[in-house]
Amino acid sequence: MDYPRGGFEVIVVDDGGPTNPEALITSFKDRLDLTVLAQEHAGPAAARNTGAAKATGQFLVFIDDDCLPASDWLQALALCFERVPERAIGGRTVNALPGNPYSTASQILIDYLYSYYNADPDQARFFASNNLALPAERFRAIGSFNGAWQRAAAEDRELCDRWLQQGLQMTYAQEVIVYHEHDLTLRTFLRQHFSYGRGAFWFHRIRSRRGMGPVKVEPVRFYRNLLLYPFAQKHGRRAPLITGLVLVSQIANAAGFFWERYTPSLKKTQST
Repeated sequence: MDYPRGGFEVIVVDDGGPTNPEALITSFKDRLDLTVLAQEHAGPAAARNTGAAKATGQFLVFIDDDCLPASDWLQALALCFERVPERAIGGRTVNALPGNPYSTASQILIDYLYSYYNADPDQARFFASNNLALPAERFRAIGSFNGAWQRAAAEDRELCDRWLQQGLQMTYAQEVIVYHEHDLTLRTFLRQHFSYGRGAFWFHRIRSRRGMGPVKVEPVRFYRNLLLYPFAQKHGRRAPLITGLVLVSQIANAAGFFWERYTPSLKKTQST
């Protein structure tokens, strides 16, 4: 990291993983202000909250374990916070596995959502949590991540929605870059987007409980442009394949949403 060592701390949260991370990170302890925390598996939202509760800095910066930050990552964030110290800042995620069509399709979806929801960088509306920074006091004041949902889906979307509901603002900073190495197969790709659909239902329910009303349904052109987006991004001969995977992801997403919506009532009927 191209940033003064004394200017940041690193907190690693082991969320009940199959291996102990201590041995892996021992070699970094003499080079970083490094803390390792462990908790029984409770999901990524709870893990981030665990780390945030231990953090002592003015700002919190979240990254996932399959992401590699650019060397100027913290420096770019520091410059952003000099300009907008009270805002949440989301950076750009770059697919580090361009040869993997499933990883590429998943990143295309994020890129499209960012282009749509963050078209005005200073009026941004959605950030993924693998490249997200916030003022620590404000993050805690709004209640941190909602740990009720234990899967990696929608907890970042819900946090952003709650942040905006409180009258706070968000800025998208494309120069704040992390490289995402999520090696997906067809099976894990489908499982990921099915889980996103389940998370979307949870997000709708939580938002309704906050008195925010239903989430606005995007117009038809939103989905049309989504399917055309791989061609606009110059994926060449692979564009039809990527578009097909994007379409499949939306089907899996819808299946997850309706599975989460109706399965509990089905289980209740069966149990009675």
